[in-house]
Amino acid sequence: MKLTRMMGLAILVVLAWGTFAMSQTWTPLVNQPTFNANEPLLMTDGTVLMQQYTGRQIWKLTPDNTGSYINGTWTQLASLPTNYAPLYYGSAVLRDGRVIFEGGEYNFGSFAETNLGAIYDPVANTWTPVNPPAGWTSIGDGQSVVLANGTYMQADALSTKQALFNATNLTWTSTGTGKIDGNSEEGWLLLPDGSVLTTDCNNTANPLQAERYVPGTGKWGKAGNTVVPLADPGSHEVGPSVLRPDGTALFTGGTQHNAIFNFATHQWAAGPDFPKIGGQQQDLADGPATILPSGNVLVSVSPGIFQPPTHFMEFDGSTFTQVAETPHSPQKTSYQGRMLLLPTGQVLFTAEDKDVEIYTPVGVPDPAWAPVIAQISSQTLSRGNTYQIAGRQFNGLSQGASYGDDAQMATNYPLVRVTNHASGHVRYFKTHDHSTMAVATGTRRVSTKFDVPADAETGASDLAVVANGIASDAVVVTIN
Repeated sequence: MKLTRMMGLAILVVLAWGTFAMSQTWTPLVNQPTFNANEPLLMTDGTVLMQQYTGRQIWKLTPDNTGSYINGTWTQLASLPTNYAPLYYGSAVLRDGRVIFEGGEYNFGSFAETNLGAIYDPVANTWTPVNPPAGWTSIGDGQSVVLANGTYMQADALSTKQALFNATNLTWTSTGTGKIDGNSEEGWLLLPDGSVLTTDCNNTANPLQAERYVPGTGKWGKAGNTVVPLADPGSHEVGPSVLRPDGTALFTGGTQHNAIFNFATHQWAAGPDFPKIGGQQQDLADGPATILPSGNVLVSVSPGIFQPPTHFMEFDGSTFTQVAETPHSPQKTSYQGRMLLLPTGQVLFTAEDKDVEIYTPVGVPDPAWAPVIAQISSQTLSRGNTYQIAGRQFNGLSQGASYGDDAQMATNYPLVRVTNHASGHVRYFKTHDHSTMAVATGTRRVSTKFDVPADAETGASDLAVVANGIASDAVVVTIN
């Protein structure tokens, strides 16, 4: 329960720990925000949308003309509706490029379990209020996911209810019958077959129970047992889940335990426990994680429930290895962090303050994981026009970043990156209307549309599709 989170910030314990030899690095933004940064979302034009912590204000981080987010600059966007400034809420970038915020455990910094919501149009730079599903008096910090067909699904944190969002007319349809326990503190993972997997956090009869939602039926069903307990028995908190390119998913615990789900066999196995650091047992109660281009998973752990300090680890499929830390890690606990996988393959990290850091991992992706361009509607592109591009694996093999429950920073959609031959300048052209929001689409042909900006640099350029930090081979286009 995140009310405990806010109260826990009053007591901070700073613990010393040993020095480690690490090749991974954290780098602060050259232009740090003037506001406390909260939840980041990757827009389909390559910019990062950022809500100001507990505020209505929304900001945009734009990479420089070399594609560097470290050297990026901030611009303020339109603010949320006057009655809405959520904290711990559902969110997503939709298939048409718009952004939705739903609910909030807090509103303007006060405990609320609000049922408010809003949708953002980046072209018009406007927010429009979204009414809650019929009969819903709360959404709170309910989890959310964009299904493979592009439909946004939202949970009510205080019940077993879920609803599907119609982004055209801003209405909702109930779904998700058969859920065994309440939604509170649980997270949702999109699987390659389009179903959604969760582990129960409130099931007293079987605390190891997993459940799977099948969109075709709109029903939940049992999905085996996690072997080890993941939800903390007192707070019910659990960690994020991340699908890896090898067909397994890491489900992290609000306990020291972790579980591995094999998608091919639908079987569970116990994963390695989080190691102790400085004699303290670590866990990932309601914190962030993300896939890295190498296939490793970066996680943010801390000792106990909502206690500092924060430590970072990479999971390679068998072992958790401690890596470098941010300057504010000694004062932070896991739930304060947010991770966003950037198209550069780096990770943007926020922790409810003015220090935004970029993690540069080591390792390279398997070339088989990269998007493949098969067709572009024209290789002569005119400013102001829209084109279609098709190929394989445009959505990546994973949703990207995840969180314990509410804050989902998925990036399983294609970006179009253009590098001008003459200047070397890098720019992302806005994509929209993706043919799918699935993951690990394999050999299936997929597509997206992209817009050429009116001020795009002209001349010969390399065009690549990027998904979850992995770029396709480039095709040469001419912009006129």
